[in-house]
Amino acid sequence: MTSSMDRTARSPRTLRPFGVYALHGLAARQDKLIALDHVRGYLLQIDPLTDNTIVLNPHHVELFEDATGLAVWQETVWFTKEDSVYYCDFETFSPQLFATLPYPADGVGVWESTVYVTSQKLGYILVYERNTGRKITQFALPGVGSTNLTLRDEELWLCDRTEQTVYCLDRATGELQFNVLTPFESPTGLAFAPNPISHQATLYVAYAGEEAYIRDNPNEDPSHELTFRDRTFIHPLYVHYNKQERYALSNGYLLEMSYIEELLPLDAVDLEDLEWRIALPAETHRQKVRHVEAIGLPFTEEIKDGQRVAVFKFAALKANERHIFGWKALLEVRGIKYQINFDDTYRAPELPPEFQARYLVDDDELAMDKPVIQQAAKEAIGTETNVLRKILKIRNFVYDRLSYGIKPHIDPPDVVLERGIGSCGEYVGLLLALARLNGIACRTVGRYKCPPFGDRQNIPLEPDFNHVWLEFYVPGFGWLPMESNPDDIIEGGPYPTRFFMGLPWYHAEIGKGITFESLRSQGIPVGDLVDVSVGDLAINHIRFTILGELE
Repeated sequence: MTSSMDRTARSPRTLRPFGVYALHGLAARQDKLIALDHVRGYLLQIDPLTDNTIVLNPHHVELFEDATGLAVWQETVWFTKEDSVYYCDFETFSPQLFATLPYPADGVGVWESTVYVTSQKLGYILVYERNTGRKITQFALPGVGSTNLTLRDEELWLCDRTEQTVYCLDRATGELQFNVLTPFESPTGLAFAPNPISHQATLYVAYAGEEAYIRDNPNEDPSHELTFRDRTFIHPLYVHYNKQERYALSNGYLLEMSYIEELLPLDAVDLEDLEWRIALPAETHRQKVRHVEAIGLPFTEEIKDGQRVAVFKFAALKANERHIFGWKALLEVRGIKYQINFDDTYRAPELPPEFQARYLVDDDELAMDKPVIQQAAKEAIGTETNVLRKILKIRNFVYDRLSYGIKPHIDPPDVVLERGIGSCGEYVGLLLALARLNGIACRTVGRYKCPPFGDRQNIPLEPDFNHVWLEFYVPGFGWLPMESNPDDIIEGGPYPTRFFMGLPWYHAEIGKGITFESLRSQGIPVGDLVDVSVGDLAINHIRFTILGELE
C-alpha cells in the first residue's frame, strides 16, 4: 500500500512554507530548499515533502533584511543586498563583502570558481572570478524586470519578475537557449532540487506578491471590507522545449469551460428558420480539446476557415420563448513561448497572395483609409523592414499612445487614437490597422480567459470580461500570438515581451479570424432583417473549472 507521503514525494507540488511573507531568492542544499524571506530577514530551510520550515539564522536576521538574491555553494551562503554582494558560512553568518555595483544588485549565482550577479538597473549579468573578485565579462539581460538566477551544469537560468518568464542561457556565452512563461506572476527565485525518491531534479520557482480578499471587520458596519495580504509560495515549473518547431511549453492545466446563452430578449422579436452559430475551442500547440458536448439544446458542427463552430437551429423563434443552450468543453491548456528571433526573419518569404487578399484589408471598420491612421502606420515602423521588428515597433507605438480603459462599445481606431484610452478590443483594432497597412497579416483571436488562479481547483470560476488578442503571420513560420494590452504596464516603457509570441495557460483560444457568434434567419444575417444583436436576445454565462494540473 502506497502512503500519502510516498505519493507526495513522487509528485512535486506547491510548497507553502510556514510563517513567511515574501520569498526572494531560492537555492538547494542536499534534498532541502533554502529560501530568503527578505521582509523578516529569515534564511529558511524548507522540506519539499512536508513544508517543514526552519529558520537557519535566528540570531542574524538583520543581515538578510531587504536582501533579494540568494545562492548556496558548498557550505557558503551568497546573497545580494542593495548594491553589494556578500557571502558567509552557515555557522557564524559573518558576512564578507565580495563586490559592490554602481546600481542595485538583484540576483546572485555561484558555480565552481565563477560568480554571476544580475542588475536590472545596469541591464547586465556580471561575471566574476570567485577567488579574486575580478570581473571577467558581462552578458545582456534578456528581460526588463528584476531577476534571480540559478545554475545547472552549462546552463544559466533566470527568472524575471516583470516578464513572468524563466530564461535558459548558455553559461559560457550568455546566449539565450529558450524561455518559458511561469504559471503565476511575480517569480522571485528559482532552484533545481533533487527528489529524494525519484532522484530527478525538479525546477522550483518562488513567487511573491499580494492578493485581494474580503476581510470580516467586526468594528465596521458593514463588517466586510476589501483589503490585501501577502502571498508567497513555491511551485514546480515544468518545461518542454520543442526545438524543431520552435516553441516551448510550460505548466498546463485541465480546464472545463462552458459557454451558455440564456435566451431573454430585450424586445419582442420573431425569427423564422434561425441558425445560431457559436465558435468552439481550437486545437493549437498549447491547447488540446479532449471533449465537447452540448448544453441545453443539441447542435450540429460545421467548419469555418478551419475552425469548429457549433450551430443551433430553431425552426421558429418566438418572442416569448426561453431557452438555455451552449457547449461545454474539456481543454488541456499550457503556457507557450515561440522561439523565433529577429535574425530568423530578415529573409522571410513574401506574404502569399491569398493572405494579402484576406488579412491586409479593412474588413472590420479599422479606419485604414483615414489619414491619421495612415500617418500613424508610417510613424510606427520608421525605416524598419524586418517583419518581426516591425510588429514589435507597432505594438510599442500603440502602447506609447494608449492607456487601458473599459468602454461600453468599440470605437474605430482613429477615434481611439485621438482619445488615448482603449479597451482590449480597441487595442486590437488599432494594432490590426497599423499592421495591415504595413503589410503584416493579422487576425483577431479570443474570447475568454480563465481566472488565473491555478491553485483554486474544482470550484466554478467566472471571468469578469471577455477578452481578445491577435495573431500575426510570419511567412516561413506561421501564425504567432500577441496580446492586446496586458503588456502595457510601464508608462513610456520599456515594455515586457512576455506575451509577444507567447500566451499564458489561462487563455482559451476560440474563433481564430472568424466571428465568435452570429445569427442567420432564412439564410440572411439577422442584423440585415431587424435591428437586433446577440446581446439584445440573450445573456451569456461563462464558467471555468480548473480540474487539476497536467503532468
